[in-house]
Amino acid sequence: MFGEEQLMGSWDVGSEKALATLVCERLKNRPERILIGGLGMGFTLAAARSVFAPSVAIVVAELVPKVVSWAGGHLAHIFGSSLADPRVSIELRDVHDVIVEQVDNFDAILLDVDNGPDGLISIANERLYCNWGLRAAHSALRAGGMLAVWSAYSDFAFSDRLQNAGFDVEEVQVYPEGVEPDPPYTIWLAAKPG
Repeated sequence: MFGEEQLMGSWDVGSEKALATLVCERLKNRPERILIGGLGMGFTLAAARSVFAPSVAIVVAELVPKVVSWAGGHLAHIFGSSLADPRVSIELRDVHDVIVEQVDNFDAILLDVDNGPDGLISIANERLYCNWGLRAAHSALRAGGMLAVWSAYSDFAFSDRLQNAGFDVEEVQVYPEGVEPDPPYTIWLAAKPG
C-alpha cells in the first residue's frame, strides 16, 4: 500500500500477466531480449517466462532492494523458481536509467512501475511517461519492438504522447475474472514500426 493506494496484491493478477501475454501475442519477430520495469510480486515475470521462447533473455529492473529480498523470502512461495531461471537477470536500478542507456537493445519493454502513466509513487516516474521519456523507450527498442504500459485507469493524453513519440498505439481494457471494475485496467501496447 502507498497511503490508500494498493500497489501490489496477489488476488487479482490477470492484468499483470496480460502485460506479458499480450506483448508476446503481438510480436511478429522472434524476440531475443525483453525488459520488465518493476518486479512487484513477480506475476508479469512468471507470465513472460511461460510465454516467451526459452532463448529470450529477461531483464528485470527493480528500484527497491526490499522488493527483491521479499521475492526470495516472505514471497518465495509466490515467485517459485522465477529468480533462479538462467534467462532472468535482476538489475537493482531505476528502469528509466536502464532505458536511456540503451539503443536498439530490447524487443519489448514492459512497464508496471506505478498505478498509471504518471508519478503517483515517485514524481521521478513521470520521466518514463513524458515526451522525452517515451522517445528514450522508442530508441531503446529494436525495430518492430513494443513498449507495454500497465495502468489502473485510461488516459487519452498518454495515448497521444505515445503516438507523438513515433509508436503505433493499441489500448486494451483488461477485466479481472468474474469482476468488472470501474474503470477496467488499461494496457497500452505501443509498437515501434519496422
